[in-house]
Amino acid sequence: MRSGSISSISSTSSRASSAEAEETMQIFVKNIAGDTFPITIPASTSVRTLRSLVAIRNNLPETELRLAFAGKHLSPSEPLSTYNITRESTLHVTLPLRGGAPKKIRCGFKDCKDAAQRIVGDCGFCQGHFCGKHRMLESHNCTGLEDCKKEEKDRNKEKLESERTVAIRGI
Repeated sequence: MRSGSISSISSTSSRASSAEAEETMQIFVKNIAGDTFPITIPASTSVRTLRSLVAIRNNLPETELRLAFAGKHLSPSEPLSTYNITRESTLHVTLPLRGGAPKKIRCGFKDCKDAAQRIVGDCGFCQGHFCGKHRMLESHNCTGLEDCKKEEKDRNKEKLESERTVAIRGI
């Protein structure tokens, strides 16, 4: 038969041989469903150990479990005493939140904080995102601007040369 609480995690053999017994405390854990259950643990227990005990009790993976006390999430590497968790304190089990709203794309020009324009604000040469005021190549001083202008002129020159008509003399 399963009891309502999880007993101390220290071994009984070391406790029997030791003259001074380790001090234990009972804390309460409120799970996601809202049920509260007691756990008796040594006062020097770490958050990681407590988290593994709670994970076993709730049949949840330990990596998906977070503990909160007084509005703060508890770091697994710290002992419970760091957060002033004493007898009869209540800890809350939470699950990590995923996702959130997508970040707004801001203008990449120096100190400009305006939102970048979609599609027309993307520079094809420097892969930057710019607002309506800075989206023109000249205004954000695109690093490849001179090279791009030269390449475009060369392509235009080749196209015009290939379409050039030559007058035939002697006819």
